[in-house]
Amino acid sequence: MSIKRIAVGPRMSKAVVHGDTVYLAGQVADKAAGKSVAEQTAEILGIIDGLLAEAGSDKSKLLMVNIWLSDMSTFAEMNGVWDSWVIAGQTPGRATVEAKLAAPQFTVEIAVIAAK
Repeated sequence: MSIKRIAVGPRMSKAVVHGDTVYLAGQVADKAAGKSVAEQTAEILGIIDGLLAEAGSDKSKLLMVNIWLSDMSTFAEMNGVWDSWVIAGQTPGRATVEAKLAAPQFTVEIAVIAAK
């Protein structure tokens, strides 16, 4: 079975397609770095939409999502953006945890697995 890598970098690919499954690396908001959790979440979800489209998928085919927040007190703020983005009745499995992220300007990171 073939493996397709999207946006290959020296350390990781932003997405990897294997068979009928799409794996996205954790995405952060470069343009909204240092801005609100809502702004970072919105940017990340837009990035995810683009990567899924490039891989031949979309958010209706999400299987599992992992969300990391630098501060769990922002859970409701992140969910406000998430709830307007996710498709009702087609919600994925999801885990959300508090974690120290790679740099202080990032307050949200999201990784997804989707079907093609």
